Amino acid sequence: MLDELLLEVEEKMEKTIESTKTHFSHVRAGRANVSMLDGITVDYYGQMSPLNQVGTVSAPEARLLVVDPWDKSLIPTIEKAILAANIGFNPSNDGRIIRLVVPELTEDRRKEYVKLVKKEAEEGRVAARNVRKDYNNKVRKMEKDSEITEDELKSAEEKIQKLTDKCITAIDELFAKKEKELLSI
Repeated sequence: MLDELLLEVEEKMEKTIESTKTHFSHVRAGRANVSMLDGITVDYYGQMSPLNQVGTVSAPEARLLVVDPWDKSLIPTIEKAILAANIGFNPSNDGRIIRLVVPELTEDRRKEYVKLVKKEAEEGRVAARNVRKDYNNKVRKMEKDSEITEDELKSAEEKIQKLTDKCITAIDELFAKKEKELLSI
């Protein structure tokens, strides 16, 4: 029973780390990355579809993204969706593909991105602490209901704290890596 609970805590902490990693990947670091276009949806015959489901998205060069729609009649719709997403790209097309040049990052823009990443990292830490709080409350209730002993409660709380510390350390390492990446280009 308690082991299952601790496995749940570990899974939730892993999901928190993965979520933070995903948020970090959306912050660009001066080089083209197809994940920059994640979240952009296109009106595909009345159905809103993710951009990567209406064409191929690639990064052939360090500062260039290319969208190759399977249905060429969608090019104007895709361009509008990219402009509406307001992510700083000015799409251009040749009738077959859409090119997006990734602009060079200014020093001020880099600092803004670092602030954004710092905020995302803090949200990840808060999520980890919330998981800790929820599961500590569950084990305290189990102890109160005489399902586990006081010693088992203390042991479980210590294990939950270790998992929380491990998660926060991982998020801090991800943040440090992303910050270095943003400032050293």
